[in-house]
Amino acid sequence: MGSGRNVAVFGAYGHTGRFVVAELRERGYVPLLLGRDQDKLLALVQAQPGLEARQASVDDPASLDRALNGAAAVINCAGPFATTAGPLVEAALRAGIPYVDVAAEIEANVDTFAHFAERARAAGTVVVPAMAFYGGLGDLLVTTAMGDWTAADEAHIAYGLSSWHPTAGTLASGMVSGQRRGGRRIRYTGGQLEYHDDALPTLEWPFPAPLGPQSVIGEFTMADVVTIPSHLAVQEVRTYMAAKAAADLSAATSAPIAVDERGRSDQTFVVDVLVRSGGTERRVTATGQDIYAISAPLAVEAVDRVLTGRTRTTGVASAGAIFDAPDFLRALFPHLSLHVPLDTRG
Repeated sequence: MGSGRNVAVFGAYGHTGRFVVAELRERGYVPLLLGRDQDKLLALVQAQPGLEARQASVDDPASLDRALNGAAAVINCAGPFATTAGPLVEAALRAGIPYVDVAAEIEANVDTFAHFAERARAAGTVVVPAMAFYGGLGDLLVTTAMGDWTAADEAHIAYGLSSWHPTAGTLASGMVSGQRRGGRRIRYTGGQLEYHDDALPTLEWPFPAPLGPQSVIGEFTMADVVTIPSHLAVQEVRTYMAAKAAADLSAATSAPIAVDERGRSDQTFVVDVLVRSGGTERRVTATGQDIYAISAPLAVEAVDRVLTGRTRTTGVASAGAIFDAPDFLRALFPHLSLHVPLDTRG
């Protein structure tokens, strides 16, 4: 079992990994810099004096074991997660430490729940997949919106991104996901995942002010369709993406460009969540800056809560299942603004 405040970050030199490393340092943890590329690790150490780098590869279990030696937890920031998640979870189980990742790949997250639930529970440890903007944040918001409801008919998550400049990792992960499902699309309906070839609809979503109504792509399915149904009784989980951001992603525009001292881009986001049960609706909205940057406090807050015993279960669990969702979101207030209105009639 790891000791102290050492937290391993696999893919530490990647775009999201750098945000995670910075967030860990700000919160008094000592990041262990892990990755496959020795040159990139050395460059990161030069930029982050005093930190230790450990080269490791997912196809070399012994290297992963050495890299996790002395770590209290591991955060996996290296995609495609179809390749990295399984070996890193295996290594974390061997080390007896919690595992958190920022995977947005639907299939990789399905695999984590399917392959490791029983083993992680038997080991008494924690595996939290998709602890990031896609998957984790939506799950926390929907769980918060549900409140005292034990079930809901529908959960809608609309992403109002001002733009989307994808990283190389995002593009690579998207390509792997597309290949794994043979180019088909996916949705969560009738209480299960469904693959289809239907064209995606375009509609208008009533984002609250100041964003206002926006054109969105319907059934632009993200990791929320894995995390939310893993613990909430919701028959329909639907996600939407601002049409402008979807066009940016399709065009594979340039990577994010830093505009502030934290390295964040000028991208802003609104995540508007609506849950419906019968004729009653509940809505929660979160706003912030830079979808990659916000993944760092999400993942690090998760690790901190696991290491300090503020969890509700063991095994493989999504953010909303393992943490007190409203309390978790309140902890993100320096990075996130939240609006929780009263129930309304649909």
